[in-house]
Amino acid sequence: MRIIFMGTPEFSVPVLEEIVGLGHEIVAVYTRAPKPAGRRGLEMQPSPVHAAAERLGLRVLTPKSLKNPEEAATFVGFEADVAVVVAYGLILPKAILDATRLGCLNLHASLLPRWRGAAPIQRAIMAGDAETGIMVMRMEEGLDTGAVALAEKTAIGPQTTAGELHDRLSRLGADLIGRALAALGRGTLVFTAQAEDGVTYAHKIDKAEARIDWSKPAAELHNLVRGLSPFPGAFFEADLGKGTERIKVLHSRTIEGNGAPGTVCDEALGVACGTGVLRLLTVQRAGKAPMTAAEFLRGIRISPGTFLGSRSE
Repeated sequence: MRIIFMGTPEFSVPVLEEIVGLGHEIVAVYTRAPKPAGRRGLEMQPSPVHAAAERLGLRVLTPKSLKNPEEAATFVGFEADVAVVVAYGLILPKAILDATRLGCLNLHASLLPRWRGAAPIQRAIMAGDAETGIMVMRMEEGLDTGAVALAEKTAIGPQTTAGELHDRLSRLGADLIGRALAALGRGTLVFTAQAEDGVTYAHKIDKAEARIDWSKPAAELHNLVRGLSPFPGAFFEADLGKGTERIKVLHSRTIEGNGAPGTVCDEALGVACGTGVLRLLTVQRAGKAPMTAAEFLRGIRISPGTFLGSRSE
C-alpha cells in the first residue's frame, strides 16, 4: 500500500522501519521540525523519525501546522491509501483525517479507554497499574476516542521503569502495525468502539510532579521514580556539603521501616517516607552519570539521620 507515516520520537522509529521492511511504499514521512540543540542552541537537531527517514531515503516534511489549506492539498496530493500515526505531536484536522482512501491508523501505548492522551506509559506506572498494552485505532477528531482494531497486552512488573516499558511497547507496536496493515489490505481489519466506562487521561508530565515529597507513602514514591525513569527523573534537593543540589532517583524499591520523612534511616540509602522506607538504588547528580547507591555513598558521607531535603520542606 501507499502509506504516509507520521511520527516524531524514538518510540516511532521501529514502527517506521517495520513498515518499510514489509515492502509498503512510504510516500512521505511527516515529523516535527528540527529543534535547537547544543550548549548555545545554534545547531538544529532533527527528530529521531526525521533521521531514520533520511537514512531510509524517504521524503520528509516538517510543517508547523496541518490546519491550512495548502498543507491539506499537499497531503491529499500523495494519494496515499492510509496514514499511520505514531506519537506525531501535531493535531490532525478533519481535512487530513479524511484525506486518504482508508483513513488514519494510530498506534497508542495504553489499553484504551484507559490513559488517553500524551503520557500513557508514565501514567500507567505512576498509578501502579499491573498491566498495560498497545493498540491500533482509527483516528477521529476526539482525543484517542477512535474505534480499536488490534491490541497487545503486557505486564508491568514491580520494578519496571518507563524507559523499559517504552522500548517493549515500541517493539510490540511495530509488530502490531504490520499485522494491522496486512489485514487492512485484505479488507479484514475489524474496528470495535471503545468502552464508555473506564476512561482516564494521561496528561502531559508537569515538571513540578517530578519533585519527591518524602511525606508521601514509599509505594507511591516508588511508582513515581519508575514512571519518570530515565526522563525527566524524579528528584530531591539536598545540601550534601557543597550547597543545595538536585539528585535524580532512577531506581528504587520499598522496604519496611519508619522515621521522620526525608531522613536517611540506614547505611544503604534507605529514606523514611510518610509510610514505609524507599531504598534508593540508582541516583544521578547534576552533570554526572547515573551511579549505584554504593558508588554514590563512596563519594559523599551520608549517615543515618541525614535529612535529604531542603530545610524549607
